[in-house]
This record gives sequence, structure tokens and C-alpha cells, in this order.
Amino acid sequence: MKVDLTVVAIPAYVGAMIAEYRWQRRHPVAEGSRAGDYEFKDTMASLSMGLGSLAAPFVTKALLGPLASRGRYAKAAMAVAVGTGAVATAADVVRRHRRGELADAGVVDGGASARADCAVAEGLQPLPPVLARIGRGAAVAAVATSALVVATEWGARTAGERLFVRTPLDLGSGVAAGAVAILGWDFIYYWNHRLDHEVRWMWAMHSVHHSSERYNLSTALRQPWAEALTLYVPYSLLAVLGVRPAMIADARAVNLIYQFWIHTEAIRTLGWWEKVLNTPSHHRAHHGVNREYLDRNHGSILIVWDKLFGTFEPEMARPVYGLTSNVGTFNPLKIFAAEWISIARDVAGADTWRDRWSFLLRGPGWAYEHRAPALG
Repeated sequence: MKVDLTVVAIPAYVGAMIAEYRWQRRHPVAEGSRAGDYEFKDTMASLSMGLGSLAAPFVTKALLGPLASRGRYAKAAMAVAVGTGAVATAADVVRRHRRGELADAGVVDGGASARADCAVAEGLQPLPPVLARIGRGAAVAAVATSALVVATEWGARTAGERLFVRTPLDLGSGVAAGAVAILGWDFIYYWNHRLDHEVRWMWAMHSVHHSSERYNLSTALRQPWAEALTLYVPYSLLAVLGVRPAMIADARAVNLIYQFWIHTEAIRTLGWWEKVLNTPSHHRAHHGVNREYLDRNHGSILIVWDKLFGTFEPEMARPVYGLTSNVGTFNPLKIFAAEWISIARDVAGADTWRDRWSFLLRGPGWAYEHRAPALG
């Protein structure tokens, strides 16, 4: 059984956090003036989510595996998606007709305005509350089930082992293969991390990492639990280039271990290395909710990707950490579920399929600007 290097590194994580805490004690500041200082509830939330992220792959594999195309529940999941979609569409049609937005069968279309005036004159009422709730629930179920089916199918079809056996290439297990794996993972990570911030489906998973209003090494361990629910550029593309799946797994570990140490305020700048590497300074800006820092500095090991593709922003103003609208809780379950619940509410409040899918697939900013008033 292959050893996960991120698990092996746990004692080093603990030791580094202890060292950072001691550094803070030796360099005290006025209470509340340094966001990097440890706060018990916040740290416990981060550590709990870190432990949960270790178990999440096994749990999601057991729960979602049967939904893939050859799984025993795949057809049932598709039937639920189609059935609930039909119910939501029927509710849409009835609602639009009651609003006067649809012409009656056999009637020449006189325009939406004329139909609306006619609807008012005839005293047509909005959709009955019970039917409205059924329609909203069906829309949420249709979007959620469709997303689950697509995500699980994508994950199954892009597994590294599956792609590696189909390529004639094999880079072996030497230094060159390791370099290709690490550099390739870093490049793909940049784009996936960028998608985390630009597509709300991915942001729902990734936002938990940004949910802390503190910034210290424990924040690095506040990891998501729902990567299997998302749709990424697959790192298994490296297998097509001849990188063995075991090497891809090691590249993932190197990537995650590197990112741990950049979650600190104890290290200010690193001179020349700031031009090439992702550093604590660059990553502090990434975690800032200051307007100039939003959706910037997505790199993992290298910052050059951000400089090449126009998403780099140096740390100038002091970052304010957290989310643009903070979750206000230290409960790991609530932190995990917050954005998914928000998406469900937005989908339920939308009147068209275009908007429903937009609330999942467009950016978080678009969603927050276009959401309907809270449903009663």
C-alpha cells in the first residue's frame, strides 16, 4: 500500500505550528491587531476540517461510486434528475401562464404586456404556495442530482490508472519523471485553483479554506471535504504524458506540503525568490478580501503562472482575511455546508433554467448580485 506523504508530514505540521505559536508569544502585539495569532475555536475548526479531509475521499467514494455509469444507482440517479427536472419545468409553465407570460392554446400571441394586462383583468393568481414549494424543491433536486452524476462520471473516466494504461508513454520513476510530475501538477493546479474562485460550483468546495478570519499555519489545514462533488481539469492528464499514477500522487503531496508553510504572517518577504515562488506574502494577498486581492495569486509552488496569465497582485495593503460575507461559525459542518446551502437557496429562488444553472456555473460575484430575495 502506497504511503501518503501528506499523512507522513503530520508531525512536521504540528511541530511547525508549535514553533509559530512560540514565535508569536516572543513577539507580542496588541490583542486583536495581528490576524495571524492563534484563537482556540478557530484553530480547532481548522484542525477538525483537516482531519475530516483525510476521511472524505473514502466516504465520498463509498457514497458516490454507485452513481457512476456502471454503478448500481446510476440509472436511478438519472431518472431522478430527469423526473425532477420535468416537475420543475411543469411548475414553470403553470407559473408563467398564471402571470400572463404565455398565450393560451389557439390564441394569437398579442405580446407579453398585453397578456399581463389580461391576466390582471382576469384576476389570475400566483402559483399556490404548495405547488411553488414543490417546483422549487424539484429544481434544486434536478440541479443537484445532475451535478452529482456528471461529477462522479467525470471522476471515474479520468482516473489516472485508466488513462495510463491507454498511453504508450512511460517516463519511469526517475528524477526527470518526478520533475515533470511536480511541474505539470503545479500548472494544472493553477487553473483548477483559478476555477475554484471563478466558478461557484468549485467555490462551494474551496470556500471553506478561505472561511477563517485568521491566517496562520493551522489555516493551511482547513481543507475541503467535497472535491469529489466538483468538476476539475484532471491531474491524470499527466498520465497521458507517461507519468505513472504513483508519481502523480507524490506530486500532489509535494504540492500540498509546500502550501502549508506559506500560511503564516511570521515570514514577511523572501527577496529574489518572491519573483518566482509562491511565498507567504503572495499567499496572504490571495487570502485577503480587499478588493485588489480578490481572485489573485492562484499559484501553488510557482507564482510565475499568475504573472503569465494576468492574475498576480503583490501584497501592498494589509490583507483582511475571510470571506466577503463571513460564515460566522466555528462549527465544521456548518462551514462545510454554508455555500452549498446558499446555492440551493439561489436555485430554488430562480424562475428559469438559465438562472438556475448560472447560480451553479457562473462566478460567485454574479450569483450574489443576481440572487432573488430570501424565500419565505
